[in-house]
Amino acid sequence: MSKLPEEFDKFDLDRLSRPNALPEDIDYETHIIATYIAKLHRKMDAFYMTQSLCIEQSTGTFVAVPAETPETRRKHVAKVIGLWSVPDYEYEGVEDFFDNPKYRDWIVQVAYPLNFRPQFPMLFTTIFGNISMGGPLKMVDVRFPKAFLKEFKGPKFGDIGIRKILGVPERPLLNNMIKPCVYTLSETPAAELAYQAAVGGCDVIKDDELIADVDFNPLTERLTKFMEALDRADEEKGEKTLYTVNITDRVDRMFELADIAQEHGANALMVNHISVGYSAMRKLAEDPSVKVPILGHMDFAGAIYQDPWGGVSSPLILGKFGRLAGCDTIVHPAPYGKAPTSKDKFLETARQMVMPMRNAPHIKRTMPMPSGGITQGLVEKIVEDLGPNIMIGSGGAIHAHPEGPIAGARAFRQAIDAAMQGISVKQYAKQEEAHELGVSLNLFPPKKTEFTSV
Repeated sequence: MSKLPEEFDKFDLDRLSRPNALPEDIDYETHIIATYIAKLHRKMDAFYMTQSLCIEQSTGTFVAVPAETPETRRKHVAKVIGLWSVPDYEYEGVEDFFDNPKYRDWIVQVAYPLNFRPQFPMLFTTIFGNISMGGPLKMVDVRFPKAFLKEFKGPKFGDIGIRKILGVPERPLLNNMIKPCVYTLSETPAAELAYQAAVGGCDVIKDDELIADVDFNPLTERLTKFMEALDRADEEKGEKTLYTVNITDRVDRMFELADIAQEHGANALMVNHISVGYSAMRKLAEDPSVKVPILGHMDFAGAIYQDPWGGVSSPLILGKFGRLAGCDTIVHPAPYGKAPTSKDKFLETARQMVMPMRNAPHIKRTMPMPSGGITQGLVEKIVEDLGPNIMIGSGGAIHAHPEGPIAGARAFRQAIDAAMQGISVKQYAKQEEAHELGVSLNLFPPKKTEFTSV
């Protein structure tokens, strides 16, 4: 803590030890600022309750203890720096005119001193530890100081690095996850499916999140077959293809698989990064022995963000935290497909991946990968909403194409070409050379959506 100004008297010192402060009294370079939405009973004193939250998450406990001195609090206590009622009631009793609500909703902003080193476990323990179990409270934003962000390396490749490897500077990239999701390698022609999807125009072939290293589908055997198939595809189509092989496992085994995969020619990796943990993902991304891009998959995220009054907001879980952990691209649910996500969360999640971080210019952009029931007819809407710097996730719409995966992938590339030219998919599909897209639109007609771009 910096030295106190000489003009501070005993009244100032008393206030400095309290778990509340004006924003103007906070050094934003030594504090993490977290914002929450809280629902409290109308009879509760919100200011008292939020100060109790601060004490619980920093210096104290449910009862005063002798060693929690004013000096300790001045150095280490978290502080409420903002508390707003929604609606913004200005006088007592006004609630009676608004259906006499039993509860009141609050926006709470707390400044946390850096009582820990820059790491995910103590970050989460501090800003959303015990209080995550204390009732309706949802964390919706976290602001980090430069000193904290400096210790995170972020994506090793990011969107620019992935594009450089593939030699695709501008258009949306196309990713295909092999379907069926889980299969016995000796019984399913998965490598042939990967070959066909790649020949059709997919830039990235992805393992489904449900298949990793397992006895009936060993990673090394799958990887060898897939890379051989993709080498053939690359030679035929004149483009490069990445294969993100899923190394998700217990942490020690995941690192073993990362080495094994690269030794067997892997040109990309995939991790269910929320399931294995952000710290494990961060260590993997920052490991100098990992020399290929890493795709982060979104599994388990809904358990953390879906409750509207609890958990952590999806743009943090799927966007900002994954970017800090080093994911080069992150799969996140798109609202136009099968995923029950909202427009605003979808757009904000992607924004957290790509917007500049002036406090941490070294942290590269993570490439958004909208996914979940995406069909060829939805491409123009995705590009309209997120722009072309994305990786489009496609699964069943490629493998279920009546003319096979090659045609399914071609249909996606035709839809991408249409979007880049500003032509509607319906209009583009009328062209003779876009036959595959026309077939797709008959199978998966474009849905009417009313989303607006970022």
